[in-house]
Amino acid sequence: MSVSKTGVMETTTADVPVKQSFGARTARHYKKWWWAHLIIFVIVVLVVALPVVYVAYPKIAQHDVSASTLTVNSMILSNPSPDGFHLEQVQTIGSHSSYHPKIYSFDAAVSLAGAAAAFATVRVPTVKSKDGVKVDVSQDVDLSDTAAFGGFSTAIMLNEEIEMNIYGKPKLQQGSLPKVTVTYNKTVTMKGLNKLKGFDVVEFQILTNATTSRNMNGTVYIPNPSVLTLYMGNVTLNLAVNGTTMGQTYLEDLVLKPGNNTVPMSATVQELQIANALILGGDTYKDGVMPFVITGNSSVHNGKELPYFTEALKSNNLTVNLNVTEALAKAGINL
Repeated sequence: MSVSKTGVMETTTADVPVKQSFGARTARHYKKWWWAHLIIFVIVVLVVALPVVYVAYPKIAQHDVSASTLTVNSMILSNPSPDGFHLEQVQTIGSHSSYHPKIYSFDAAVSLAGAAAAFATVRVPTVKSKDGVKVDVSQDVDLSDTAAFGGFSTAIMLNEEIEMNIYGKPKLQQGSLPKVTVTYNKTVTMKGLNKLKGFDVVEFQILTNATTSRNMNGTVYIPNPSVLTLYMGNVTLNLAVNGTTMGQTYLEDLVLKPGNNTVPMSATVQELQIANALILGGDTYKDGVMPFVITGNSSVHNGKELPYFTEALKSNNLTVNLNVTEALAKAGINL
């Protein structure tokens, strides 16, 4: 209300602002400050996502790799040379993880567990990690340390079980997440040859009309409780009785497969020396049975000695009881 110049009272009405709703005010705020909220959103996402991607994800990946198992189903060492061989190996991955990442191909150092050095590097192929998946390895292997492989071969020969270590640094990727590097450090337990327990000469004959220096032949039984198939070349074994050399036995192109192996053998034996030992032994060999000690001499393939197999053979002594009186009698030598 106001007074006009004529003194008449006048009434005026002013515009009263209309109060906006909360939704309208919110929409206006976001329209004006959208860029600020976008920055805040990005920051929050990064704060949450980055630790997951770069901290939690690698830790989960490493945990699952460490918790997995590896079983060697078969291992074939063929075409041996003094400094290498061809490897064919089938192994199975065990995993209870709900994640199944891709593990990219990597170089793995292989050694006897606890050894000072690895004996070779093997290329492990790319595989999708899940329970029960098979990994096939087929490649020529160059020995990086022949002495270390000699120790590995000897351990296989002498022990019921051995442990083999596989070590590498593969790349791993889960889905569209970035690749991460994990440590693969796995120790695998495998059956060994257990000193070839059960080795036996199934049958043998002394030859009177031999055309070479090899005057005995027969068949030997060699058990192999391991998953290993070993191409050992031409194996030569020494024969002795009470420390006296009685000859040598030869196993040509020996391939020792898992399970029971029946292998032909030939030998060069000193018949007269064996006969004299029987006579001089008196009651010791009255039944004609003599205990022959068999020791390793050499393993040769393509004219080259395989030092690692030779070492393994020399580490093990075998004793077999042979009825030589009967064999000599069949050969026409009666005592």
